[in-house]
Amino acid sequence: MRAVRPVLVLLAVATGACVLPARAADFDCVIEPREIIELRAPIEGLIEKVNVDRGDNVRRGQDLVVLDAAVDRAAAAIARHRSVMDGAVRSGETRVEFSTAKVKRQKSLEENNFVSAQAREEAVTEQQLAQSELQDAKDNRKLAELELARQQEVIRMKTIRSPIDGVVVERLLNVGEFAEAGVGRKPILKLAEIDTLYVEVLMPVEAYGQVKAGMDAQVLPEIPAGARYTGHVKVIDRIVDAASGTFGVRLELANPQRRMPAGIRCKAQFTGIDVKPQRAAAHKAPAG
Repeated sequence: MRAVRPVLVLLAVATGACVLPARAADFDCVIEPREIIELRAPIEGLIEKVNVDRGDNVRRGQDLVVLDAAVDRAAAAIARHRSVMDGAVRSGETRVEFSTAKVKRQKSLEENNFVSAQAREEAVTEQQLAQSELQDAKDNRKLAELELARQQEVIRMKTIRSPIDGVVVERLLNVGEFAEAGVGRKPILKLAEIDTLYVEVLMPVEAYGQVKAGMDAQVLPEIPAGARYTGHVKVIDRIVDAASGTFGVRLELANPQRRMPAGIRCKAQFTGIDVKPQRAAAHKAPAG
């Protein structure tokens, strides 16, 4: 029995070593805005007003830029007046009423052999022409209503509103400059959404399969010093870079009150990732 005791002690020591907490592996990362938008004019025009500047907070739907719409407002006023003009319609209705009554009289007279069939046919033709003119007047009024709606839409498009809650990163055009529409044209403003941040982490291939969507990770940004935040794995790249032996992981990080700036470096800590420290330290995040 005495020979067995040392074995039991060694087993107990070995068992105790197995319950040590797992070491967190550190990886370089960069904190980026959730979205960056280059705001261009949907329609060409001269910039009349820019309501924000670099560094300003903006709200979704806020008026940011106003293009000159004087000509469009004048065209809308003309279309509005034409859409309510009823002189041509009333004249057409009167002609239809008169020609209809005339047809009835001509038919009655023809039945009593007081007028020829040709006279009745002429009256019917006059009735059909009057009906066509009335329909033409109604169509013109409807076209004026549609033209008014189009001009109002053009005027609405000349007020450019923010599509997101965020901040102004850059102002590229100023009052008096011409804003061009279309892809590739110079934007007026550049906006960034930073209420939620993306943390782009570069990880060694050995960690592939150990990182799972929804997994928590600790994010330690350069500034403010000593800060620590919890992010969640949102995206895991399905393609590994063969040259560097790395793959990308994106964390989603809440940024209440926009306290943390975007565009800074950080460290991401994953608990339970089994990667050799020297290999993990060798992989750096791309410059942000």
